[in-house]
Amino acid sequence: MRLLHTSDWHLGQHFMGKSRQAEHQALIDWLVIQVDEQAVDAVLVAGDIFDTGTPPSYARELYSQLVVRLHAAGVSLLLLGGNHDSVATLSESRELLACLTATVVPAASAEAAAQVIVLPQRNGEPGCIVCAIPFIRPRDVLQSVAGQSAEDKQISLQAAIQGHYLAVYEAACARQKVLTAALGRQLPLVATGHLTTVGASTSESVREIYVGALEAFPTNAFPPADYIALGHIHRPQRVGAQAHIRYCGSPIPLSFDEAKQQKEVLLVDLDASGLKAVTALPVPCFQGLVAVSGNLSTLAGAIGAAAAQGTRERPAWLEVTVAEDDYLADLPARIEALTEGWPVEVLRIRRQRGNTTASLTTDASETLDELSPHDVFARRLQQEELADDLQRALSERFRNIVTALQEEAK
Repeated sequence: MRLLHTSDWHLGQHFMGKSRQAEHQALIDWLVIQVDEQAVDAVLVAGDIFDTGTPPSYARELYSQLVVRLHAAGVSLLLLGGNHDSVATLSESRELLACLTATVVPAASAEAAAQVIVLPQRNGEPGCIVCAIPFIRPRDVLQSVAGQSAEDKQISLQAAIQGHYLAVYEAACARQKVLTAALGRQLPLVATGHLTTVGASTSESVREIYVGALEAFPTNAFPPADYIALGHIHRPQRVGAQAHIRYCGSPIPLSFDEAKQQKEVLLVDLDASGLKAVTALPVPCFQGLVAVSGNLSTLAGAIGAAAAQGTRERPAWLEVTVAEDDYLADLPARIEALTEGWPVEVLRIRRQRGNTTASLTTDASETLDELSPHDVFARRLQQEELADDLQRALSERFRNIVTALQEEAK
């Protein structure tokens, strides 16, 4: 059985005024070729299929296209909800997509057996059993208790998530036993997840999902599956140096700090004995995304080098960080002059202050586009003379409010 593990596509992402539609279309075209060339039996998308709970129409069209083209290629598809996905949006076409060999698990279910999915091989024979666990919202597995401290909430949520994993794993083991008797061979067990684990390395485009409650899930709390396919972290990596617990990362860079990462999908080979091999399949770069920095005298060369990643039809997108102590009112015009004639487009200009202004807490050129709500609140809180325990309490209350609003928006 060969699985293709991918996650965090973020269809419909609006990146600094730019659509990622062309990149996602190129990604789907490339993926369809790969599943044929690499003899993939099933594709698993571990959450964050869409970038928002209300994706634009072209993002929904790409989603439908992915399902239809993989079905035509004879490949089954398992789609899991992430923290960016709307449960309602994923649920609305769930029954229809099931007719196209695509299984959608939008949210955690109270019935553990409902999250046990048998993925077939191309010949129709059962290939593996999946504990199909999407992003788990606290309300899916936990009831709030009045008067709980932040530490108590963290312990309770971790225990509830661990308990949910165990329940689904036990249901999968029961299904495995039945199928082993019927087939005369044992099917490997795969578990999924969309969460941050202890030790995972994140990037600036990754949103905290258990804010104020659970920062990271320990790897020893996962069930003993043959392979654990994770999503949410955009940087591909093993977890805790364990070969069978993997983040595949996002297939395209979703922020400038991801631009230097080699994006990939994972080919996971399994048989009756368990995990055989995990092979990284590099994803081509469909859109140049480059962060350059320096003073005005050195930026010309850096921009020229970055231009190698662009074409006239598809210019490279740049983030330019200018290292100058003096405030330059005409900085955008100067940067535009440096880029003239090159196949590049500047999406953001940032100013890096030198030592003379190191004591300042805020960059004069910094915009709200560069800050999260938590950054803004933290900076405002620093201006008040409050006791440490009160500051912590206010920060926790704000984080909980933001999380609740984000969930309501879905």
